[in-house]
Amino acid sequence: MKPMYIYVAGPYTKGDVAMNVRYMIHDADYIARLGHFYFCPLYSHFHHMLIPHDYEFWMKQDFAWVEKCDAIYRMKGESAGADREVELARSLGLIVYDSVFDIPKVDE
Repeated sequence: MKPMYIYVAGPYTKGDVAMNVRYMIHDADYIARLGHFYFCPLYSHFHHMLIPHDYEFWMKQDFAWVEKCDAIYRMKGESAGADREVELARSLGLIVYDSVFDIPKVDE
């Protein structure tokens, strides 16, 4: 298995925003430890704190990154945005992982 670029999709506004960012960072770190490269869209949380944008601005940014990736990992939890990202990924024929534990380790 060669390294993949994996988009991490998950909840942001449902529940505690700070905890959602934290959970995504932990899952992204796990993906990196498997030898893959991740894109963590909730890092935009910090951008948004300084320079806010509307929802569709962020979705446009996120969709552009989904299109660059080999796979998407959908974290558990309610999220209309993450569902839209998965829908796009499937339309592009990308691999969709529902569990971080289903992502294979990179051959060393």
